[in-house]
Amino acid sequence: MNRLDGKVALISGAARGIGGETARLMAEAGAKLVVGDVLHDRGRETVAAISASGAQAEYAHLDVTREADWATAIDVAVSRFGKLDILVNNAGVFVGKGIEEISLDEWNKLVAVNMTGVFLGTKLAAPALREAAKSSDHGSAIVNLASIAGIVGSTLDPLYSMTKGGVTLFTKSAALEFARKGYRIRVNSIHPGVIQTDMGEQTFVARAHRSGANDTAKVRQTVTDTVPWGRLGVPMDIAKGIVFLASDDAGYMSGTGLIVDGGMTAT
Repeated sequence: MNRLDGKVALISGAARGIGGETARLMAEAGAKLVVGDVLHDRGRETVAAISASGAQAEYAHLDVTREADWATAIDVAVSRFGKLDILVNNAGVFVGKGIEEISLDEWNKLVAVNMTGVFLGTKLAAPALREAAKSSDHGSAIVNLASIAGIVGSTLDPLYSMTKGGVTLFTKSAALEFARKGYRIRVNSIHPGVIQTDMGEQTFVARAHRSGANDTAKVRQTVTDTVPWGRLGVPMDIAKGIVFLASDDAGYMSGTGLIVDGGMTAT
């Protein structure tokens, strides 16, 4: 189940964290990978690890805010592996500041990566995905990394929540547009809870700073205590969901969101 044999995937922000874990899991499931990131050394390390396992992967420099970088990364997939079946819009940033504290430059960066990057990836990959879908029973797939912060309001991170809310609704609208056009590109989003990654750690640091105590360990435990399942998530928890949405097992899913949060949004 959840096999990706013969599939070619491009993942943004795939050098580490959720993106890196997803790349490795997709390779195990039989996919050929293009690892896109701005972290050259980490990206090449991820590719080397995948290649050492016997799978095929290439690294592409990918600043998701730049059209030229997207065009190059997509070309790497098509020229090296012959097609593009899967796009994972994973790259994202977090700015732990409130509405009144954030600067315009910080806001513009947040929007550029979290929203413009998803739009550009979807727009520029669509022709290749549409072409690959012609020879697949279940079409091609886009998986967008949203967040539970894109489903419910956030008292501490309203601007991050705003960008992820945009990704959530863009996913639904893109799914409908591609269906209307007959492209056979499924578009779904995944909504992680609090995950133990570098970005997750940034949220703890930001919240500790706002509390005035700067006790990151205490904040981490406080957040953990709010998770009904009793632990924070790890990148593999999300990677498994992404692989499912990208696989033919999710062939009748489009325009929906998969919540992986240990039950946080159920409360």
